[in-house]
Amino acid sequence: MQPQAYTNTRALDRSESAKVLRNTYALLAMTVLFSAVTAGIAMAVGMGRGMGLICSLGALALIWFVLPRTANSSAGIGVVFAFTGLLGASIGPMLNHYLGLAGGSQIVMQALGTTALIFFALSAYVLTTRKDFSFMGGFLFVGLIAAVVCGLGMVIASFFGIYMPLASVALSGVIALLMSGFILYDTSRIINGGETNYLMATTSLYLDILNLFTALLHIIGFASSDD
Repeated sequence: MQPQAYTNTRALDRSESAKVLRNTYALLAMTVLFSAVTAGIAMAVGMGRGMGLICSLGALALIWFVLPRTANSSAGIGVVFAFTGLLGASIGPMLNHYLGLAGGSQIVMQALGTTALIFFALSAYVLTTRKDFSFMGGFLFVGLIAAVVCGLGMVIASFFGIYMPLASVALSGVIALLMSGFILYDTSRIINGGETNYLMATTSLYLDILNLFTALLHIIGFASSDD
């Protein structure tokens, strides 16, 4: 029979994890909606790719330098909204590009629907099984670094007029798999007590969703162009 103190501690840990999870999902829903609004504004004003890049860099500055210092205060909520709002605006030019293609609305909706399906399915799996996916952390980090290096290589190559569409789509497939892994990993950290700050948890899951969406958008857009 387990000691009463151990049982109470375990129950308390689960209660705290459940609270972090509820707060994370509530804030995640609000920030996704907010970023959709900022993306719509960016599309409406015809924001260019250069301004989109500036918004992305601004968002990265917030998450690297500002959020860690404010994550335990109410000011952190504003930082999270600013971060997600900037990233939402940054994908406005990309969305305008795909919407300008034949069947563009269908491409975007397919990417959105697939992203939502993957996120809810993977989250439900972790919440149901409560499996610990912390063992994936090292592999996912190495994979992400490799993907970033490959992506930078393709960007540099494009400046010299070298375009590799098939390699780009393959990279998007790898990113989609990595983000699916990160959804499992980040959700597992929340329910198993590895992440106790819901602001940090929200930004992690938001990035997983956003990167998964953009990767799927690229894949579906490329497949549609071949039809």
